[in-house]
Amino acid sequence: MTTSTLTVLRSGLVDYREAWDEQRRLHDAVVAGDQPDTVLLLEHPSVFTAGKRTEPADRPMDGTPVVDVDRGGKITWHGPGQLVGYPILRLPDPIDVVAYVRRTEQMLIDVCAEFGVTAARSEIAGRSGAWVLADERGPDRKIAAIGIRVARGVTQHGFALNCDCDLTAYDRFVPCGIRDAGVTSLSAELGREVTVAEVLPVLEKHLPTLL
Repeated sequence: MTTSTLTVLRSGLVDYREAWDEQRRLHDAVVAGDQPDTVLLLEHPSVFTAGKRTEPADRPMDGTPVVDVDRGGKITWHGPGQLVGYPILRLPDPIDVVAYVRRTEQMLIDVCAEFGVTAARSEIAGRSGAWVLADERGPDRKIAAIGIRVARGVTQHGFALNCDCDLTAYDRFVPCGIRDAGVTSLSAELGREVTVAEVLPVLEKHLPTLL
């Protein structure tokens, strides 16, 4: 899909390292002015990735391999049933990374709202992403994670929205290094299957919020 300002590539199921290579290729092209702002939308086979702030105690307790990456944030999991987005966008001058993170959060919150899930920013400083805040069902639980990098004015990495993924994957490590909150998905909150295919067109509609 292409809008006047944004190219969106639906890539399907892609190995994490292969997608990372493609991100870097697109990043160089956007920096050089050879490629318009582009968003990769895809799923990954099950993989753990660790950002620069990951602590040793955050890693999987069972020795599961982890891919160390150059984004911010700590450790997270990607896998089938999770919609991952990698926006490769030139940020306006002056560069304001926090404002870009806030736009990403708002986009994810708006997508959740379209499915009847009330998400919000965390009330705890330093916790990015979209959250279902504590209620009678449990403590705060993250429904979408954000981890980005900005180099030469252009973004890399991005966001992951849990649609109908296997949430037991999060039992094997400390998600984003946060020990006092949970993880959830659109399917878990709604009590019905909400697939990546169902979410894709809704998320695409909200991507201009990033710009």
